[in-house]
Amino acid sequence: QVQLVESGGGLVQPGGSLRLSCAASGSIFSFNGMGWYRQAPGKERELVARIDRGGSTIYAVSAKGRFTISRDNAKNTVYLQMNSLKPEDTAVYYCNAELPPGAYWGQGTQVTVSS
Repeated sequence: QVQLVESGGGLVQPGGSLRLSCAASGSIFSFNGMGWYRQAPGKERELVARIDRGGSTIYAVSAKGRFTISRDNAKNTVYLQMNSLKPEDTAVYYCNAELPPGAYWGQGTQVTVSS
């Protein structure tokens, strides 16, 4: 059973930065890809960024130029560096790991951007 544990969320002022971490219980190299999703109150969960086994990345339009996803295979950890945060980035952020035929999710970490 794969376990994903997110950390790094919190309260930050607009324009600030946070780095989220997602630590996996096993080798992340076994996953086809890993991603960060978010869900704001009253909204559907949406993809923020994804990185595949080879290191290729994709970003939501809202995240491009501000967020960076990266992975450390030795630490079995995926990161999401978030800069220039905006109030609309407020959401619960979830880590996702793709292991066909299914996927795994972390418990989520709250990010609140407010002055």
